[in-house]
Amino acid sequence: MFEVIPAIDLRDGNVVNLRRGRFDESTIYSEDPVLFAKAWVDAGAKRLHIVDLDGALSGVDSSVETVRAIRAAYPALTIQVGGGIRSLETIERYLAVGIDYVILGTRAVEAPDFVDEACAKFKGQIIVGLDAEKGRVAIRGWKEVTDQRAEDLALRFEQSGVAGIVYTDIDRDGMMAGTNVLETMALAAKVDIPIIASGGIHTLEDVKQLLPASNTARPLAGVITGRAIYEGTLDLGEALRLAAA
Repeated sequence: MFEVIPAIDLRDGNVVNLRRGRFDESTIYSEDPVLFAKAWVDAGAKRLHIVDLDGALSGVDSSVETVRAIRAAYPALTIQVGGGIRSLETIERYLAVGIDYVILGTRAVEAPDFVDEACAKFKGQIIVGLDAEKGRVAIRGWKEVTDQRAEDLALRFEQSGVAGIVYTDIDRDGMMAGTNVLETMALAAKVDIPIIASGGIHTLEDVKQLLPASNTARPLAGVITGRAIYEGTLDLGEALRLAAA
């Protein structure tokens, strides 16, 4: 089933959104992440994507208590968390508060064997986030672009046993210019694990463009949206109904 997944990006305890991952182009949308999430739950969201932006830069899991509060408020919600998760201990802390999936980014790219270890210990609960700029994967809060290609890493992590991959086109993220449909579909065609698209969703039409890809032999599992639902260019409830239909 194709899912439309609302995102909450956390920075200094606030809900924010960055343009192309730039911390100097940050907009604060709420100082109360728990209350902010209520709008998406009330709209019918079944899954929530949370990113600890401070953790992505520092490698320190600074948002565990905020995530704990969101988990406690919405026990039926499937929650996936990423940002600064670079040790088995950090994974354990998040899972201990009831998180369903943990997303590995920088550490996965720098040490692929760590993904093997994490998948073996936390079966079915590890997702890898691949954030790419022109096909090359970026790390450390998108401050560094590596020479590694997203499709090569996706194939590598498929063998690790990851539960899925969140694929973000950095050039589209926070810009509301539409998702890079062709590149995302090309990645999904190369692996047999769920691919969740991220970055660039603006209107319902952008969601519609991804739906045909959810009916292919290797379908997309869903799409993550942030700024569009924050600013009202996309009605989350309408998008959820479209995906369900």
